[in-house]
Amino acid sequence: MEVPLWLALLAVGYLGVKLIRPPAWLIAVLLLGGFLLADSVLAPAIDIFIK
Repeated sequence: MEVPLWLALLAVGYLGVKLIRPPAWLIAVLLLGGFLLADSVLAPAIDIFIK
């Protein structure tokens, strides 16, 4: 099953806010960091864990 990265990040962010209730800035940093990593040279390494 292939899941788009943006959908995976959205689901993780939503569940993180609902279950753990971290500060909003932390969720924003994690989501932005994931988005930026997806377009970097590390993308193939991340792709292994998502598929």
